[in-house]
Amino acid sequence: MLDKINKVKREHIIKNGDESSPFAISLIDICKSFGPVQANDAISLDVTRGTIHGIIGENGAGKSTLMSIIYGFYKPDSGMIKVAGTPVSFKQPSDAISLGIGMVHQHFMLVPNFTALENIILGSEGKKGLKSGLYAARKKLKELSQTYGLEVDLDSITEDLPVGIQQRIEILKALYRGAKVLILDEPTGVLTPQETERLFEILNALKSEGVTILLITHKLHEVMAITDVVSVMRQGKLVAHTKTKETNSEWLAEQMVGRSVLVNIQYPKGNPKHIALSAEKVSVTDKRGFDSLKNVSFDLHAGEILGIAGISGNGQSELLSVLSGIIQPAAGQFKIAEELFDATHHADPQKVRQLGVAHVPEDRHAEGLILQFQAFESAILGYEKSPNLGVKLLTDPNINRTYCAQLMDSFDVRPQNPTLLSSQFSGGNQQKLILAREISSMPKVLLVGQPTRGVDIGAIEFIHNTLISMRDSGCAIIVVSVELEEILSLSDRIMVMNAGEVVGTVNKQDATKPMLGKMMAGMTLNVAEKGV
Repeated sequence: MLDKINKVKREHIIKNGDESSPFAISLIDICKSFGPVQANDAISLDVTRGTIHGIIGENGAGKSTLMSIIYGFYKPDSGMIKVAGTPVSFKQPSDAISLGIGMVHQHFMLVPNFTALENIILGSEGKKGLKSGLYAARKKLKELSQTYGLEVDLDSITEDLPVGIQQRIEILKALYRGAKVLILDEPTGVLTPQETERLFEILNALKSEGVTILLITHKLHEVMAITDVVSVMRQGKLVAHTKTKETNSEWLAEQMVGRSVLVNIQYPKGNPKHIALSAEKVSVTDKRGFDSLKNVSFDLHAGEILGIAGISGNGQSELLSVLSGIIQPAAGQFKIAEELFDATHHADPQKVRQLGVAHVPEDRHAEGLILQFQAFESAILGYEKSPNLGVKLLTDPNINRTYCAQLMDSFDVRPQNPTLLSSQFSGGNQQKLILAREISSMPKVLLVGQPTRGVDIGAIEFIHNTLISMRDSGCAIIVVSVELEEILSLSDRIMVMNAGEVVGTVNKQDATKPMLGKMMAGMTLNVAEKGV
């Protein structure tokens, strides 16, 4: 037991462990159940020191549960964990941290109004005076930043920083606590391509200094680009394990899903009809007086998908928020079903929904779900007054549970348990639950932000096919995504945004990655076309 390992023993494990063992972490027959759900089933795995080890699998395959066991969040029902060759048992994350294991979660564990420095040292301030403690922390963090290329302004307020920098804060926080094994859960899910490239440089720097990295991801091209070894999980079991250089994306996808999978295919062109939604010179000014959206104009037709490309933070989020009625435009107007909205005639989410608009928000935790609600409650958010869900002003829980079970079955939400808390589902299954709720309303207009963020490859195929089917049935769809492959695969037309403005709109058949990349950087369409 860990509480029987004295301080000297713990320090020995961190520095040396069993010097004959090449493994930073070893798992032997790890099992973990949650009620009837077998999350981990006899998992045995060795993670070699100083490598980047990928863990992939569908949503609900048990990856996050396994990492939570390594980090001390969960205690396995049976099996053994070894750290540097020495058997250990964790009661809580602090036990894992004391043995040099750190974790960066998919949803960051930061206090928004704290500075970067305050977040990094939170919980490990030490017994010294605050002033001297902060001085020592700054010195150590400067060394870590220089060693690993983790540049962060320590005095910046965290909520004001881009997500890529917030992620660096999480990594620094783990390293500051002495992490020699770093677990990253879907680290690129909220990053732009440029931020992802920078993260990979940091991970390689960490590896070169002997840090072992466990990387959970759904993105197979990233697995192929950055990992040394990859393990595949399916339905709680470890089904494949190989050196990355000895495999390919197609084989890994088949191991994850249990069948061949087609992604990023080129779908047939849609058949656009009448204008379902139009915007004219829509602008948004935030609370700081900054124009986050500037004179945005476009038409959206029934039977088409308009993809919106751009580096995150260039006005796409604000545009979706305006069109869904969450925020009001400072200037300009937009029209839905012949109803005009502007700065004086406000839209609101309920009114917009009544006009046949459904919205899948970019941030599923902040706007898509109430995490402490049971799944069947989250499955009707915004649709509580539907006559199919109850009588008069009251919804019927039995009807709601049955309805949620039907949605879960149709959209393969796992586990198919309507009474589980929304927070107990993996990120990808939370996403599928939101998509099921919005798409099942049979909207005339569908606004989708980052449709496959944190979603596994099998679910991506399903979501893409569903969106194409909706389009072909006459739905007008806007898709916002930072994944250019997704935009090129789904869209009939692509509108590129930079600094809150529309740079240009191009038909899919005329678009290329280099052209879109240049437009995302601010080049006009004419200039980008000449440079391709």
